Amino acid sequence: MNSRAKYHTKQRDLLLQYLSNEPGIHTTASDVCTYLRQQGMPIGQSTVYRQLESLVAEGLVRKYIIDASSPACFEYVGEAAREGADSCFHCKCERCGALIHLHCDELAAVRSHLFDAHGFRLDPLRTVFYGLCENCK
Repeated sequence: MNSRAKYHTKQRDLLLQYLSNEPGIHTTASDVCTYLRQQGMPIGQSTVYRQLESLVAEGLVRKYIIDASSPACFEYVGEAAREGADSCFHCKCERCGALIHLHCDELAAVRSHLFDAHGFRLDPLRTVFYGLCENCK
């Protein structure tokens, strides 16, 4: 753990509280700022970005960059990521932009096959399936 990880601030604690109450949910820095502002605890967007990047470096939060037209998304993973919990794939709705977690044993088998048979290590953090979500189909 680096020295940044050991330095706790009120802003960091508020951010961690918000994220840990939303496990498995993708959120943007703008979402965090809006929520905290609505709670009467405004934090500057640059502070939120800095704190999010620090939490990513610590392994408590995952950062997803889906495409060039979408803002980075962050997901609280807590200790599970540090303990080696497998990550999921993602689906992005081309109509409404929803980002959906996809935990699927069938895809885990494809990932294993790609490595075992072809020597290719698929990165599920960067693997996105595009189509229409249930609400938009």
